[in-house]
Amino acid sequence: MSRTPDLTLYHAPHTRSIRVRWLLEEMGLPYALNTVQFATRPAGDESYALIHPLRKVPALKDGDEVVLDSIAIMQYLLGRYGPSPLEVTPDEADYGRFLHWLHFGESGMIMPVSLLLAHTQLLPEDKRDANLAQWAKYETGKLLDFASEHGIADREFLAGDRFTAADISMTYMFYLLKLIRQFGEAPDNLKSYFSRMTARPGWEIASSAD
Repeated sequence: MSRTPDLTLYHAPHTRSIRVRWLLEEMGLPYALNTVQFATRPAGDESYALIHPLRKVPALKDGDEVVLDSIAIMQYLLGRYGPSPLEVTPDEADYGRFLHWLHFGESGMIMPVSLLLAHTQLLPEDKRDANLAQWAKYETGKLLDFASEHGIADREFLAGDRFTAADISMTYMFYLLKLIRQFGEAPDNLKSYFSRMTARPGWEIASSAD
């Protein structure tokens, strides 16, 4: 660890900030938790806009430095406060796999999952597009099949033969699908994987309603 942490996580339950809180717990890093209002958008109040101009979550304040975006924050913490077994390093065989699944949990899945969320849950019913929801469900199903066949398959974890930040990234996306009742048709090995990952004590803390 390069220096003593002075970390504040700006957090809202059920959101991507779970990823960051979970990583902080798994790394054993001390942090202050600042819960941001998320019932209406944009998140927080005008004072929060000084932390995150877009008023989204998460945001991480490390002393005078602010880092935004859940995956970027995870990489920041691993780089700043590692080394950690939660990261697969360039000298390991699974380094490419680690990077792929770390980012796939957001960039690879976000468009169809966001559209599915919007057109089944978030938008007023008269603004929802059933055709778009059907397309998003189909595309999300393909992504789940891909994760089942090429991510987990005969593995316990996604990379490095151990629990890593890639597992945190992907598990959150499965959690989001579960929240909107779109995980029920996922392949059985993904359901088993999700159950294993969410049995960890760090998940219990990160996903709490606090």
